[in-house]
Amino acid sequence: MINRELNFEGSPPILYLIPTPIGNLSEFPPRAIEIINEMDFVACEDTRNTSSLLTHFGIKKPTISCHEHNEEEAANKIIALLHEGKKVAYMSDAGYPGISDPGERLVKRCLKEGIKATSISGPSAFLNALVASGLPTNHFHFEGFLSAKESEKIARLQQLIKNPDTLIFYEAPHRISKTLMTMVAVLGDRQACLARELTKLHEEFIRASLAELALLDEATLKGEMVLIVEGNQEKKEVDDQTIAFALKDQLEYGKRSKEAIADVSSSLGVNKNRVYDIYLKTFKNND
Repeated sequence: MINRELNFEGSPPILYLIPTPIGNLSEFPPRAIEIINEMDFVACEDTRNTSSLLTHFGIKKPTISCHEHNEEEAANKIIALLHEGKKVAYMSDAGYPGISDPGERLVKRCLKEGIKATSISGPSAFLNALVASGLPTNHFHFEGFLSAKESEKIARLQQLIKNPDTLIFYEAPHRISKTLMTMVAVLGDRQACLARELTKLHEEFIRASLAELALLDEATLKGEMVLIVEGNQEKKEVDDQTIAFALKDQLEYGKRSKEAIADVSSSLGVNKNRVYDIYLKTFKNND
């Protein structure tokens, strides 16, 4: 069943998801402030942190606690208020709700109850770290926090060994050295970037190999961490069928055989003579 409805048309209530600054309060978007001022209630991960943030911007709103351990119970209260016609927004402590923070279960419950959901653009720690890391940004895998249990951490990293995409992790300062050593043992010594204290006065990007990062004095690594790690760079063997499909695509696009062979050789990283041989076997004999 397709559920298709414009978010800001019609009468169903809507839950606003509002990301909050990851350090620099000046990065709180004007639209977020505008939306919060329209709300009747602000649900949040930590009422103390959110109240301090709202006070900084001169906003007074009743808050509802909705964190990892009470999200299902809090969702019932939030959904009831929305069905009563009240306006409610949800804010996590730093960054986006639902990204290594509570919010995912709340959104699912709201959608199940016929309540719309929308997000306001705002700060994101992993995007800030990724784009300034110097590592490939065209394809990436966001992992977030690994398990604190060593056996589970190793098992998860083993599943990521062959992933060619840039890998993104969150980590706490008291675990960062151990996590880096485990990564070297499981993933190998890859290029990486450790970003800490993002948008704050002591923001730092440390670009080095995993092994070099693991040797840093943990006492100098303070604040929340984002670790960007190079993906698997091993080249996969390209089979004949893949080359044939690529040639077919280029030829059907209207390219001449010589040009198609050159383009396929370049894009797949395959020797041109091999591509030519497959062209002769697959297409030339059919002419």
